[in-house]
Amino acid sequence: MATLYQLHSPMDTLRRGIDEMSRTWRTGDSILLLGTTVAFIDWLDAYLGDIEIEGIAGIYALADDVSQLTTNTTLKLNLEAKLSRILTDNEWVELTQDTQFDKVVTIAL
Repeated sequence: MATLYQLHSPMDTLRRGIDEMSRTWRTGDSILLLGTTVAFIDWLDAYLGDIEIEGIAGIYALADDVSQLTTNTTLKLNLEAKLSRILTDNEWVELTQDTQFDKVVTIAL
C-alpha cells in the first residue's frame, strides 16, 4: 500500500516539509500540493532530487489552487507537464478515499 502526502507549505518552509516527508517515504507514494505550494513546483522537484526521493507514483494539485495563479505564471510553470493531474474538489475526496492509499498524511508548515 502507499501513502498520499498532502503538502501545504510556503516557499520558506518547503524544504523542511520535504525533509519531513522523506522520513517515511516509500516507492509508490504520491504528493498532493495544496494552496500556494503548487507555485513552487520547480523548487519541489529540485528538493526531491537533493533528498533522493524516488518512485513517486503521482504529483497532483487542486484546480482551485491552480486557478489562483496568474495565467502567465501557470504557463511558465508548465504544470500540465509536471503534474500527474489537476483535481477538482470531488476528485480530491475520491483520491483520499482511494484504496490504493492506506494512509493520507498532511504536512502543513
